[in-house]
Amino acid sequence: MLLDDFLPTFDFTEVHVVNVHAPRERIFRALQDLTPAEITLVRTLFALRSLLVRLLGKGTMGFVETQPFLQQALRSGFILLAESPNQELVLGTIGQFWKITGSVPVRLAEASEFLTFHHPGYAKAAMNFSLEETPGVPSISVRTETRILIPYPAARKKFARYWRVIYPGSALIRRRWLRAIKRRAEQGQM
Repeated sequence: MLLDDFLPTFDFTEVHVVNVHAPRERIFRALQDLTPAEITLVRTLFALRSLLVRLLGKGTMGFVETQPFLQQALRSGFILLAESPNQELVLGTIGQFWKITGSVPVRLAEASEFLTFHHPGYAKAAMNFSLEETPGVPSISVRTETRILIPYPAARKKFARYWRVIYPGSALIRRRWLRAIKRRAEQGQM
């Protein structure tokens, strides 16, 4: 996996998989074109996540419902680390995600900066979507994995507390995201 090139070791992870009965190209296109409006509960979950940020007057963390979710992620602090068309794509970001007022992501111009970034108090997060075929199975597994690396113990401890709180919502978003990709690809939406 391309994800291994960017975070082969990590402190936290989550993995989710869905089987899709559609051509590989259609699945990958669905992944790229999917909008937040197609992902059940995403608006509610992001509103909960950003409630304190809004209450403290630090801005918003919302998404435009009709624009592709991945494009918006790339504009909000993620960077495309790698892509193998119709196979896998990897996004990454660096920040202090556990901060109540919201983390301002480290702005990266290219993937090599993600690899070489080593500053105390920050976490690296990488997330992929990969498509895998199993011989004899008429569907393609769409898998998403998120990995977080925090090499500094004090920051890791802060993140661990944050992860315990947000993990259920994070997992729900990823499962809903995968279901929406499945629905779009199987219905042939382009």
